[in-house]
Amino acid sequence: MSALIILIGFSLLAALGFLGAFVWSVRGGQFDDDYTPSVRILFDDTINPLPSDKSTPQTASK
Repeated sequence: MSALIILIGFSLLAALGFLGAFVWSVRGGQFDDDYTPSVRILFDDTINPLPSDKSTPQTASK
């Protein structure tokens, strides 16, 4: 029976620790940006340079 009381006390202590970590992260601004993660996949990682006039084929106009 004493083991049960110790385990309940330990679980309450662990729950308070997790609650404290959650409150700390909310106050620190961890969950402020809700929009960017949903559109992050749409951002390009690299910038592709525009082709120059030299690389386009010349049309013969006579």
